[in-house]
Amino acid sequence: MSKYSKIEGLNNEGTFDMPYTGIASFRKYPICTNLDELDADVAIIGVPNDLTTAWRSGSRMGPRSIREESLLYAFGPGYDPERDMEYLGNEWKIVDCGDVAMANGDLEQCHENTEAAIRKIISKGAIPVVMGGDHSITSPVAFALDTEENVNVVQIDAHLDWLKHSSGQRFTLSSPMRRMSEMPHINKMAQLGIRGVGSSKRSDFEDARAYGSTILSPKQLRKIGIEKALENMPDGEKYYVTIDIDGLDASIAPGAGSPSPGGFNYDEVSEILEAVAKKGKVIGFDLVEVNPLYDPTRVTSQIAARLMIDFLGFILKERELNK
Repeated sequence: MSKYSKIEGLNNEGTFDMPYTGIASFRKYPICTNLDELDADVAIIGVPNDLTTAWRSGSRMGPRSIREESLLYAFGPGYDPERDMEYLGNEWKIVDCGDVAMANGDLEQCHENTEAAIRKIISKGAIPVVMGGDHSITSPVAFALDTEENVNVVQIDAHLDWLKHSSGQRFTLSSPMRRMSEMPHINKMAQLGIRGVGSSKRSDFEDARAYGSTILSPKQLRKIGIEKALENMPDGEKYYVTIDIDGLDASIAPGAGSPSPGGFNYDEVSEILEAVAKKGKVIGFDLVEVNPLYDPTRVTSQIAARLMIDFLGFILKERELNK
């Protein structure tokens, strides 16, 4: 008998479903592309829309790339040795709903399709988890949250995204936070990671502060800490989080539409997301602006997938603990 023989009595039940096999759904979760048949706790959906990209196009390929890199983390529930805790257990039903239908070149129709899909997910009682696409996709997602009241928003981003319009267009990647501030169901905001030239004009910052938004750069947040950064955000209320991958430093996440130096590292973003999950009830989130065309290593997509998995774990763990 070979010294490499399998353990006696062990059959193929011990064989891993390898990352490179099968259909590349997010983390190999079951697929449900017919939203009328959706029955899940969490619905992951892609919005491959980058029609308003201002610099490097290609984030329409973000959802596909994130799905592929998420396969690395598909080996069952995740045990975190730092927290000595299991996340994303089998009691939660999480599905991948594929992508929102895109009408090539028609931004209005793409946004309408996005809003309709998120409304359907919410009507089915699932948490929408959205992969962009450029940051314009956050506006139609936010409109779909209007069945809730007093939704607080945390943004992780290099840019303020508070433009009034761009050449008359109000629903671009540069305006989702201003658009959200105009929605009656949106309440407090914290905008974290904002830095550098290109983060909007002084008047945009003044408008955001007049709205009541907390605006902090990575350097400012490091000085005061996450708890202090979120102290103006209410406890026990509902939250939506929008994560632009350029909130991370350009050396860590080079595959972004507008990469920016001076950003967060992975651990900092994960810890912010954990703090938000403990702060209140997260009713949805998006992660946008992953552009795999500018990152042949695909590490940007891998980090994006890991942050999504982390945040999902934090959100659902809080729901387990607060039943």
